[in-house]
Amino acid sequence: MLDMTSFDAALKVRYTDEEVERLTLSDHPLLALLMKKEIFTGKALPIPIIYGNMSNRSADFATANAGTSNTLIEDFILTQAKDYAIAKIDGQTIDNAADDTGAFMDAVSTELDSAYEAASQSLSTALFRSGTGSIGIVGSVSSTTLTLATPADSVHFEVGMKLVESAADGGTLGAGSSTGEVIESIDMDAGTMESTSAAWSTVLTAIAATHYLYALGDHNAKVKGLAAWIPSAAPTSGDSFFQVDRSVNPTRLAGVRYNGALEPIETALINGAVRCAKYGGKTSHYIVSYEQFANLEHSLGAKRNYVDVKVSAEVGFSAMTIQGPKGVIKVIPDQDCQANIAWGLDLRKMALYSNKKAIRVLQRSGGLSVRASNADAEEIRVGGYFQFGIRAPGHNVRVALAT
Repeated sequence: MLDMTSFDAALKVRYTDEEVERLTLSDHPLLALLMKKEIFTGKALPIPIIYGNMSNRSADFATANAGTSNTLIEDFILTQAKDYAIAKIDGQTIDNAADDTGAFMDAVSTELDSAYEAASQSLSTALFRSGTGSIGIVGSVSSTTLTLATPADSVHFEVGMKLVESAADGGTLGAGSSTGEVIESIDMDAGTMESTSAAWSTVLTAIAATHYLYALGDHNAKVKGLAAWIPSAAPTSGDSFFQVDRSVNPTRLAGVRYNGALEPIETALINGAVRCAKYGGKTSHYIVSYEQFANLEHSLGAKRNYVDVKVSAEVGFSAMTIQGPKGVIKVIPDQDCQANIAWGLDLRKMALYSNKKAIRVLQRSGGLSVRASNADAEEIRVGGYFQFGIRAPGHNVRVALAT
């Protein structure tokens, strides 16, 4: 007969490290390719960066010897973000499947697989964004129908998700922020979502075109991703990013920016890598949206060349290659990448820092599950505590693309 002890043992056999890797990384190349450093155990984690050499140098010895400058070093003081996905199995299912371990495992696997995939989707999306938690922008809203400004962003939304909104990215939430409006249905091709209420404005009374959308609870609580480390505009005086004023050297401390919106994509990617190389970077990978990947395929025509990028025995991706100024660059599509940005990265200079595994079952009481406090159910809590960090922002480039 199945009890919670034997269930835990069966679940551990089912969810090996390889299976969890397959569930969490297979559809998320950037998340898969990042180095994982499970060393984030304190309140904060410093990442030192040398952004300038000392200037005690001169053709005249006395002048060089009289200099008082030091090597310029800053510490980004990372703080943890956190995320949760809760798999719940109701008491009736548990009791009815008590004599059939296979049936129970099917029920549990369905929910737990979904929790792992939801957590990895959330983290992967956040790795491309600025930490505000926004996952889409309202294009238009009429009664029960909301149309996203970028239809491809529909991949970040789920039926049943509760949404809140704000007029500015990361700005003060509008009315309804304590409950959110529930998505009743999604047309992913059209980029439209229907509300459960009589209209989107029934709960979100201020919602309007150009407003930013968030899953309830995510507002200004997510990982600081690429868009935070390499913002679209160079930081100005007073900037404080993980306690660093990046305006003293915006390129070395906040990355390289290149506007390729008026160029063919192949040209834009090469020119972006050249700009980055000028400042010491060596672009190893470009991460782009699927639409931009297709644009590059068409642009390259018969010059297309593909390579396999293996992360592990379980996870790998197909990439196109282009010739950069410091060697071959692998271009990989990611469903979570913004439609109008290509991220040129030196993956050796960045990592996902976490306390234990970034996405895992949060197990503290001995068993994998805990009794739900507000329902006749058992819960398996998936989540983690982590932050994304770049040790050399100036070796990475943000390329604006035509859409």
